[in-house]
Amino acid sequence: MAKSSDADSGGFDLDRFRKLLQLMEKFGVTETQLTRDGETWKVRRGPKETAASVPAAAPPPVPAAPAVPAETQPTESPAAPAPAAAAGKTIDAPTVGTFYAAPSPDDEPFVKVGSVVKPDTIVCVIEAMKVFNEIPAETSGKIVEVLVENGDPVEFGQPLFRIE
Repeated sequence: MAKSSDADSGGFDLDRFRKLLQLMEKFGVTETQLTRDGETWKVRRGPKETAASVPAAAPPPVPAAPAVPAETQPTESPAAPAPAAAAGKTIDAPTVGTFYAAPSPDDEPFVKVGSVVKPDTIVCVIEAMKVFNEIPAETSGKIVEVLVENGDPVEFGQPLFRIE
């Protein structure tokens, strides 16, 4: 008689769980949620960070630009300074992956400029390793700017939407 594995009988499969953690580490994924047969697992690597527990990091030092001799400087007017960061809160990517504004290519976006969101409003999905994670707003407000394009790769902490 063949021995059934824990995964076949619906039990906990430690080897598959270890493999999942290895893949998460390999690809830099810090959080994922899996659902199968009505059972949902939410896996997070590392401590859960909150605004109060994350220390403010100083920006890395910027190396000084080498001096340019006066005779090689352009005679055109200098470029306009970079615009100041726009005011307002942002909804940031909680993981690395690919940004999708809608649940499928034929559907309307979850939110658009002018949409009012609440903390539990789904604003997009981020796909990482063939897992599609629904991203909630986690704050209330009105979307005033979408900062990424559909299908763009996003990094952990990258602003996705600006809200007021």
